[in-house]
Amino acid sequence: MRAICLWLVVLAFGIALSATSVFAAGLQDDVNQAATIIERFQAVPEKGIPRSVLKDARGVAILTVIKAGFGVSGRGGTGIVGARSGKGWSGPSGIGTGGAGFGLQIGAQVTEFVIILNTDAAVKAFAQDANVQLGGGLSVAAGPIGRNMEAGLLPVAAVYTYSRSQGLFAGISLEGTVIGTRNDANAAYYGRSVSPEDILSGKVAPPAGAERLRKVLVKY
Repeated sequence: MRAICLWLVVLAFGIALSATSVFAAGLQDDVNQAATIIERFQAVPEKGIPRSVLKDARGVAILTVIKAGFGVSGRGGTGIVGARSGKGWSGPSGIGTGGAGFGLQIGAQVTEFVIILNTDAAVKAFAQDANVQLGGGLSVAAGPIGRNMEAGLLPVAAVYTYSRSQGLFAGISLEGTVIGTRNDANAAYYGRSVSPEDILSGKVAPPAGAERLRKVLVKY
């Protein structure tokens, strides 16, 4: 029985790692995908992220996550985080998440997440070279949906979270989710070793490949 449990744990982690590798072709792919995700979320204003939420955001993290399994489930995904700086939106810093669990998950499901960083403290958490646990030191809540939420909308949490899966948009709680920095991806993208803090503060010039994403974010 003990050997079976150990095998299931190994299998779960294998699924998670495989899921992550699907999206690990390079940070530029994640940057392009992030721009597309924001456009998808905002294509239907009645169901998208309120413009005022994006307008007041101090930063934004965008992830594509795949969950797969057969009895034992694994989850993995990659994406980027960006922040407002004195020079507009910063360049992107690579992030990733993964995990394993037990349940009735059969097959695979791809979900896109947008995480709105409402405070400077939330941005600072992502700027540190350490894992960020949502709901740990940062309050997290499912974000409001639709343009009817525009007027008088004030943040009720440091972080708002949204998801899109199979064409359905929703505010969703990601409390407990752990997100880490992808330092190797950042080094490859920027051509040298750079810290998340230098990227998000605007000390590192955004590469030309990030221009589309920055223009999408500037709209809001």
